[in-house]
Amino acid sequence: MQRLFSTFPNSWPGLGLLLLRLCLGIVLIYIGGVAYSKDSGGPIGLAQNLIAAAGGIFLLAGLWTPVMGTIVALDEVWIVTRSSYREDPWLHIFLAVLSVSVAMLGPGAWSIDARLFGRTRFDLDRTKRRRKSPL
Repeated sequence: MQRLFSTFPNSWPGLGLLLLRLCLGIVLIYIGGVAYSKDSGGPIGLAQNLIAAAGGIFLLAGLWTPVMGTIVALDEVWIVTRSSYREDPWLHIFLAVLSVSVAMLGPGAWSIDARLFGRTRFDLDRTKRRRKSPL
């Protein structure tokens, strides 16, 4: 999983990623919940709303960020391209672009991904002392 992230930035870049994840997650949870409470258009609409809400929860927590960002982006594109779509598609296109951005940038230092797969420190001096010289 760590290979999916190049870094886990903290400070200002990490705060920017945190704000991006928070805003995207809150909007996805809201849209999934509101659409779930209305007529969702059958089992396919229900599945789309559940994917959006679950993806929002995972992105809010910063768990499996690249995977969930990709799934949410595909879900939003699926919502736009379905034939019986009656609302304005630009909101879902915008959410798909934001989801792809979060998937590519990673979770940042303030996320569950950073705690699980984040930076590790290797003490090279300690390992050198343990090795015995063949001479």
